[in-house]
Amino acid sequence: MNGRDLVRSVKAVGSAGAAQGLRAVRAAWRRRRADAAGLPERGAERARVPGPVREVEPGPGGGVVRFARSELRVTVTTGGAVFWGWDGAEPEPSYALADRCPEPDPRAVLEPDKDGAWRVVAERVTVVVSRHGAIEVQTPGGVLLRRELPPRWWEPAAGGGARWMQRSEVSADARFFGLGGRASGSRLRDGTYRLWNTDPGHTFVPGDDPLYITMPVQMVVADAGTHLVFHDTSWDGTVVLREGEEGAGSGHDRAGTSELRVDGGPLRCWMTVGTPARVLHTWATLTGAPAVPPAWALGHHHARWGFGSEQEVRRIVAGYQEHDLPLDAVHLDIDHYDEHQVFTVDKEQFPKLPVLAEELRRDGIRLVSIVDPAVKAEPGNAVYDSGTAEDAFVRDAAGRPVEGVVWAGESVYPDFTRARVREWWGGLYEERLAQGFAGFWHDMNEPTSFTAFGENTLPRSARHDLDGRGGDHREAHNVYALCMARAGYEGLLRLVPKERPFVFSRSGWAGMQRYGGTWSGDVATGWPGLRASLSLVMGLGLCGVPYSGPDVGGFDGSPSAELYLRWFQLGAYLPLFRTHASLRAGRREPWEFGEEVLAHARVALVERRRLLPYFMTLAHLARRTGAPYVRPVWWGAPEDRALRDCEDAFLLGDGLLVAPVLNPGADRRAVQLPRGRWYDTVTEEAYEGPGQVLVEAPLSRIPVFARAGAVLPVRGADGGLELEAWAPEHGRAGGGLVVADAGDGWDEPEVERYVPRWKKRRVVVEREGNRGRGEPPYPVRVRGLAGS
Repeated sequence: MNGRDLVRSVKAVGSAGAAQGLRAVRAAWRRRRADAAGLPERGAERARVPGPVREVEPGPGGGVVRFARSELRVTVTTGGAVFWGWDGAEPEPSYALADRCPEPDPRAVLEPDKDGAWRVVAERVTVVVSRHGAIEVQTPGGVLLRRELPPRWWEPAAGGGARWMQRSEVSADARFFGLGGRASGSRLRDGTYRLWNTDPGHTFVPGDDPLYITMPVQMVVADAGTHLVFHDTSWDGTVVLREGEEGAGSGHDRAGTSELRVDGGPLRCWMTVGTPARVLHTWATLTGAPAVPPAWALGHHHARWGFGSEQEVRRIVAGYQEHDLPLDAVHLDIDHYDEHQVFTVDKEQFPKLPVLAEELRRDGIRLVSIVDPAVKAEPGNAVYDSGTAEDAFVRDAAGRPVEGVVWAGESVYPDFTRARVREWWGGLYEERLAQGFAGFWHDMNEPTSFTAFGENTLPRSARHDLDGRGGDHREAHNVYALCMARAGYEGLLRLVPKERPFVFSRSGWAGMQRYGGTWSGDVATGWPGLRASLSLVMGLGLCGVPYSGPDVGGFDGSPSAELYLRWFQLGAYLPLFRTHASLRAGRREPWEFGEEVLAHARVALVERRRLLPYFMTLAHLARRTGAPYVRPVWWGAPEDRALRDCEDAFLLGDGLLVAPVLNPGADRRAVQLPRGRWYDTVTEEAYEGPGQVLVEAPLSRIPVFARAGAVLPVRGADGGLELEAWAPEHGRAGGGLVVADAGDGWDEPEVERYVPRWKKRRVVVEREGNRGRGEPPYPVRVRGLAGS
């Protein structure tokens, strides 16, 4: 026995309570024994590199380049994405890709290049393959965007999957973004980032890594252009990033580097190039359009672990109504379950849950249920019994069901990588719907198993179906939550086909946007946690997941009135606007922080309600284009280096710039503005960009700016849709898009475009379309005239 693990075992029993602590100790040793027996020994390994080119075979969109010890397939698709795969790796099967892999571009040709290299020339990109296997991706003008050096493999002599390493170079001025949900900042600094979805087991702050959602997806922004690269393997790995250095006139720049090391899986990659908008549009084409949430899910949500009873839910809702605060959803955590068992209800504390749900719905409030994947391993539990009959649960290498420990105690885990298990699980949501729930948040789905030491997840040797291919948890771990989200989403499509499902998940992987969104997980209460909240939302958006948000106020502790209010004000401009806290944390209702905070929180809530048509428009545009609601300030000007380094403000769509207050005691803050004129949305004072301005940020509000010429759909005083037009600069174009959808169904509302123009000394707004210009069908309010 390892002495350190023995100490941890004793501590676990003492800190978690005897019963749960002993379970965690047993689970840790059980996991260790399972892996010792079920994982193959790697033994001696053979290192490999491709070697020199031996043969070339042109094909659709590119072709195959055969080297002495490997072969490389290169394809440029009709949408401009580039794929390459080593050692026979094809684009599919892949959990990241949407239903259909894009077609090769018939105009892309594999042809000889200088020095024994080969190249594929396409409309938007040129791919050069050197005679030893380096891959260069260039702009059509020949400017280098990324160089992938020849990869290296380490194959076990006894057989099995290879470990591999891929080193890449980018320009010295480039900045890295992405890799899933990272708390350290939307811009990724020098460091090592792990690719293994992880429940940290505690609240997190910037610097904690990894977290719940990791993806081998990088967005790289440089003077030469923007590109996104995705190494499509779900195995555990690391990415080591090093930003470059420019030679300060000496001409000796040091390139930025990215070194990816992965424990297995195919060595294959996708890359998209262009503007940030084009890059994410191509990425969404590959991995699937983001799901559009129902309209109510874009409002304000109130959650807590520990409501405890129907009476407490009614008390909270009555408080919102008494204080005239908009509320759109209430979330019930695991305490509403019967002994923490999924798809059950505590009948003593929630005896008439469907009645409560109907009462809330009449007031425009939906109930949202937590759903955990683990199922209590106890005969008589309906979910366990039906899952056992379906052979639904993950098994170990010896064929026994794998047991872990979660809130309900000893538990088993559905194998969501099996199609029939996903169908079975999706059908279980019928019980939730019957209880009156309208939405679902998936938790603990990394998946988590409490252990006294070692990794708090399933054994790596646990067996998974992987949709007929077979494999173990080393490959299935990172896609487990993605497959669970698919099970829930598709189950709801079958059960309630006329409504858009609302599912968001703590964990996930590339492509998770097809089924919904996510939230921050257990972010720590404190100013660093507030800053991490913004980093996560921005980083996930650049990985193609546009709908996310934090636990407003932080998951633990008791925020000060100032911290709570600043977090609340930020949350009002994020896609998922949800207050939430743990069982042991302080309150999160706005009226608990005094009259001043209550008044300012009401302003933020009213503004969020007013902007709901704008959020709905952004949701539909995200589905059509892949563009996130929340965008970095460099979105429209990635060549502006000052904007590239700005992480404390963001664009909300094209029309608004939001500058949250992220430091205590601040009543002013500097804001980096992109090019053009920007209006303070409260004072209507005009500011000119590009450049930095110092603006007031009193406790009552955070600075928000509207772009000159923007047209925003907003909710009018009568509840109907209005257009808020901001005066354009003389001689400059403006405009805005509107998707008028207030429903929860599958109608395809038209995308309407409105343009403001100066006519003589007044601003008029006209609708533009295939039939020419026309008067808007909505009331119009023009703002910013005093600053024009």
